[in-house]
Amino acid sequence: MTTKPILLQLNNALRQLLRRTEVDRAVLFGILTRIWGIAAGPVTAILIATKFSPELQGYYFTFASLLALQVFVELGLGTVIIQFASHEWSKLGINNAGQIVGDGIALSRLVSLAGIASKWYLAGSVIITLGLGIGGYFFFSQGPDSTVNWVAPWLMLCLLTGITICLVPIWSLLEGCNQVANVYTYRFIQGLCMSLSVWLAILLGADLWTASVSSVVGLLCAGILLGRRYWKFLKTLLFSRQIGPRIGWRLEILPMQWRIALSWLSGYFIFSLFTPILFHYHGPVIAGQMGMTWSLVMAVSGVSSAWVAPKAPRFGMLIARREYKELDRLFWRLIIIISIVAGLGAAASWTLVYILNVLGHPLATRLLPPLPTGLFMLATFIMTTLLPFSVYLRAHKKEPLLFISVMGAILVSISNLILGKYFGATGMATGYLAVNIVLIPFIVLVWYRCRAMWHGPVGRERVDGNITET
Repeated sequence: MTTKPILLQLNNALRQLLRRTEVDRAVLFGILTRIWGIAAGPVTAILIATKFSPELQGYYFTFASLLALQVFVELGLGTVIIQFASHEWSKLGINNAGQIVGDGIALSRLVSLAGIASKWYLAGSVIITLGLGIGGYFFFSQGPDSTVNWVAPWLMLCLLTGITICLVPIWSLLEGCNQVANVYTYRFIQGLCMSLSVWLAILLGADLWTASVSSVVGLLCAGILLGRRYWKFLKTLLFSRQIGPRIGWRLEILPMQWRIALSWLSGYFIFSLFTPILFHYHGPVIAGQMGMTWSLVMAVSGVSSAWVAPKAPRFGMLIARREYKELDRLFWRLIIIISIVAGLGAAASWTLVYILNVLGHPLATRLLPPLPTGLFMLATFIMTTLLPFSVYLRAHKKEPLLFISVMGAILVSISNLILGKYFGATGMATGYLAVNIVLIPFIVLVWYRCRAMWHGPVGRERVDGNITET
């Protein structure tokens, strides 16, 4: 007789805890995805360490770093789509039949946004396939002599990457239209399937074909979800006849996109040059250590950012409705949560690397030593805690952090080229940490000034209208 009241109290307490920590369904599956990544990471690392030679490991992780060059074609449009779609979606909804309902003007503008995005990414997929394929071929051809068969796996991976890019605007539209819970649920399932496919491919001796196998599995998962759940939704956005007001790419999207694009390009130079530079100056073995360590670092960042990314559409909707007090409440709560999570994650990960080295475990030779790993972890902790600031600002359909992003990219690139060449991974990590520390006060200052300006009487008119100049 007393069991039900106790269970009810526990259920209510759990619900209250989830509300206080901003854990809704989207955040929950975002966290689960990152946790699965952390759990699956060691398994993948052990399989790579035991089934791949050190040289093959270097090629594997360098493949991943070069694929990040797709940012030069995306040019941040996916982020822009989320912000613009969230503002239009504040007047729209989706019914039980999967159809979009609501304000006709908002729907017309959303359809025009979908048209712009689909054309952009279709052209981008062609450029990516050809550009990465040819550019990567020359990059690896100039590397150290190797017996690794990398040509065919690389070209196939470039082709699959081009196909995957065609789906980017669809995911951005779904997120912007507040379908984040379903999108993050799908990503969790996709992550499970892709990890299992990677393990199976490695065990079966796929070598560098492993990445292509994983990409095919990811595309199959995407096709199942989109075809079964969102066909009518996508049919409305992508195949409807355009009637009514449009979102103008030149007047509305471009002023924000070119800033986001430069920020994204800066992100490539900040996050993705470590492995290729070490591959060039110190060979595939050191590059492989960097790649595996960076995977661990990004896992910490990924778990922490799981609270932030799903909230971006909500930020945009709150701004469109001028609910600034709720916006600030959510923002500061996220700052506290991800600071705690990132700090604990970084400390635990570094401790793991330290213990592996103390015990002399073979896996330690596939990772960077504790010193550079610790420096990278500390720098990533700083970077992750600053993430809500950029999401907050971009939700206003603006990008005032452009100058800081570009300067950060220049400083990190110079640091990597000089310190990486002469001092290896430790020099890179030291420079990366120093740049992150220097940028902290500038990011906070820009956020404070923009918030005061945009949330005043004049700023509200500019944010809620279609003017996007900073």
